[in-house]
Amino acid sequence: MKTDNDLLKRKQYDINGDNHVMSSVETPLRKDAFAKSDEEKVTNIEKLFAGIMEELGLDLTDDSLKGTPYRVAKMYVKELFNGLNPENKPSLSVFDNKYQYNKMLIEKDISFSSACEHHFLPIIGKAHVGYISSGKVIGLSKINRVVEYYGRRPQVQERMTLQIFEELKNALQTDDVIVVVEAEHLCVSTRGVKDKTSKTTTLEYGGKFNDIDFRNEFYQHI
Repeated sequence: MKTDNDLLKRKQYDINGDNHVMSSVETPLRKDAFAKSDEEKVTNIEKLFAGIMEELGLDLTDDSLKGTPYRVAKMYVKELFNGLNPENKPSLSVFDNKYQYNKMLIEKDISFSSACEHHFLPIIGKAHVGYISSGKVIGLSKINRVVEYYGRRPQVQERMTLQIFEELKNALQTDDVIVVVEAEHLCVSTRGVKDKTSKTTTLEYGGKFNDIDFRNEFYQHI
């Protein structure tokens, strides 16, 4: 039987989830997050997810369902959330800007999928990234891989935007970076308010992009 305190806690959980509360810029991880191998995690999640399906009343002896716990566990560890493991972080080699290109470089419409950390429902969207070289440049595909890496974890869109910004700023050794992320949240469109058309836009920028003229030029291109 639930106490009044339990009910208050659950009410606060709902409020925090619907308001997309973020506790820190860093993804919250335990210190022993990677003490177990991926295979151990898959095995354990398979058992736990089977328990969820059983609680829902699903028949796990059915040919269509009996492999679902394993498939979900494998998907969580090796696909959807493999960005949690720093071993999967892309190598961001940068190069000298020998051709002296000193204007804005933009990589736009970078598709990504993530998951809301409050409800574990998909976030589907696009990221747009721009920077001005301070003497270093980065391979174009590496920008896409940074977006993918930080998307592949339970996320809050604001945090993801900041993480991409900080990663590229540090790699390129410049503050002249801008990141815009726009996405649909299925926790908004399929539950709660059930708004099918709204999207969320977040942005972070620094250096020359603090100048409205630089930002407007970037916005015009995306």
